Amino acid sequence: MDLPAAPLLLTFWQQIQPIDQWLIVHINQNWSSSWLDAILPFFREPLFWAPMYLFLIVFVGMNNPKKWIWWALALVLCAAISDIISSQVIKQLVMRVRPCQDPDVSILLRFFIKYCPQSSSFTSSHATSYFAQACFLHQTLKYYSKWTPLFFIWSGSVAYTQVYVGVHYPFDVLCGGLLGYFIGLFISKLFDKQVGSLRLVA
Repeated sequence: MDLPAAPLLLTFWQQIQPIDQWLIVHINQNWSSSWLDAILPFFREPLFWAPMYLFLIVFVGMNNPKKWIWWALALVLCAAISDIISSQVIKQLVMRVRPCQDPDVSILLRFFIKYCPQSSSFTSSHATSYFAQACFLHQTLKYYSKWTPLFFIWSGSVAYTQVYVGVHYPFDVLCGGLLGYFIGLFISKLFDKQVGSLRLVA
C-alpha cells in the first residue's frame, strides 16, 4: 500500500534538513568575510543590476531595432512567470519555514540585512527569477558572444547570496534555479519561434 503524500513529504524534509542546515551554517559563518558581508546584500536588489539591464536593452535595440521591444518584453515575462510559479504556486503548496524564521536554525546564523519574510522558503523566488533570465539571455544572445554562459555565474551569485544572508536554504535555491532554467529555456524557444532569433546588424 502506498503511503499518504503528507508523511512522505515530511520524511523527505527530515532527510534534507540536516544537510541544508550544515551547508547554510558553513556558508553564513565559516565561508564568510567582511567584504562579502558588505557586497553580497546588494546582489539581491534588482536596482543594483539596472545598469546591466539598460546596457543589454540598448545593445539589442541597436542590433535588432525591429525585435528589441519583443525581446525586452520576453525578458520581463521570464521574471514575471518565474515569480508567479515560485511565489504563488509552489510556496503555497510547500510551506517550509525559512532559516531566519526557524528559532533552532536562526541562533546559528549571522544576520546583516533587515529582511526575513513570513512566506515559505521553498522555492527561492530570487533563484527562480534570475536563473530564468540568465537562461533566456544566454539562449537569445549567444549569437553575439561566447561569453553568455557568464549569465549563469550572475544568477548563481544572486542565489548564493540568498543562502549567505540566511533567508533561504541551499536546497531552496538549487530547486529554484533548476525551475528558473527551464522557464527561461521555454520562453527563449517560444521567442525564437514567434519573433525569430536575434542577429548582429550587418
